Amino acid sequence: MSEHKSLVETIAGVLKSNEWAVATAESLTGGDLCARLIDMPGASEVVRGGIVAYATDLKSSLLGVDRDLLARHGPVTAEVARQMAAGVRELCRADYGLATTGVAGPGDSEDGPEGLVYIAVVGPSQSAVRELNLSGGRSAVRSATVAEGLALLREVVEREVDERGTHSST
Repeated sequence: MSEHKSLVETIAGVLKSNEWAVATAESLTGGDLCARLIDMPGASEVVRGGIVAYATDLKSSLLGVDRDLLARHGPVTAEVARQMAAGVRELCRADYGLATTGVAGPGDSEDGPEGLVYIAVVGPSQSAVRELNLSGGRSAVRSATVAEGLALLREVVEREVDERGTHSST
């Protein structure tokens, strides 16, 4: 838990010092990622909000994910994660959108094997999508996804700082 707190503090510091904000679009993490980001005091300065789009149709209607993409490939793909992140970024008027989609389990689903997860971050000029293949059951998959989502957000934000030559509090 303290590892998450340290990571969140680092992310919040970089966002705050650059006057940037983040918003989350979550499926399998069900709001846990946004909750982790708002754990620390002062989060209102850097977190715009979050959307839990657990149902596939909400990914399209709320976040703007392409309906044909969802119909052809289902909700657990790298491109769906990227579109979710871009959609929440726009919807919440945030500098960064962070999204999760995957199969937490128990067991495999028609969308993929248990533990298949995609995380995406979309920012002003930097973005990334990461595929994870996690194990350990539903709770472990969700917890690891939150940790990996925070880590990916930090990586993308720090690349933005490096590219722009702006300041960082890390």
